[in-house]
Amino acid sequence: LYLQTLLRAKRFDIDVLLEQPEQMDGLTWLYEHMRQICIELGHYVSVVHEECTEKQCPVMRAQETTYYCAGHGSPRPCSAIGYAVHTLDYAVKQLSQGDTSLKHFQSMVRRLYRIFAHVYYHHRQVFETQETATYLYARFVRLARKYELAPESQIIIPELPTTV
Repeated sequence: LYLQTLLRAKRFDIDVLLEQPEQMDGLTWLYEHMRQICIELGHYVSVVHEECTEKQCPVMRAQETTYYCAGHGSPRPCSAIGYAVHTLDYAVKQLSQGDTSLKHFQSMVRRLYRIFAHVYYHHRQVFETQETATYLYARFVRLARKYELAPESQIIIPELPTTV
């Protein structure tokens, strides 16, 4: 509730949004951010779904890299929109189980990042429209950097003024 209230008042002030409250430990604050990011990313995926169809994007890619979906038992190719939905399901399940280990957050961030990368490289107008309205990607990347959840080599979207 605190984070959602803060988002309503200061959505575009990422430094303020990422500032950990004194009464909360770092992993709990990270957990709250990841929950909120999953909620917002669900809305984001519903917007991109209008042009990112199974026919338009039959395989999950960002640039030329193909990503396999772990939502099928064993990893295999999946449509981009299917990958996004399965990955969000995975993240929500992990969060609902209350697992706040850094290892799980790293895996979650790696998988969720691929959704942003796909949209950036294959649906740029949607990415730019959504980012201008929400700063969701910027907040996600800044959070990942703050908690060292992803190596810089995995951050393939060029720097934006809001991500540095």
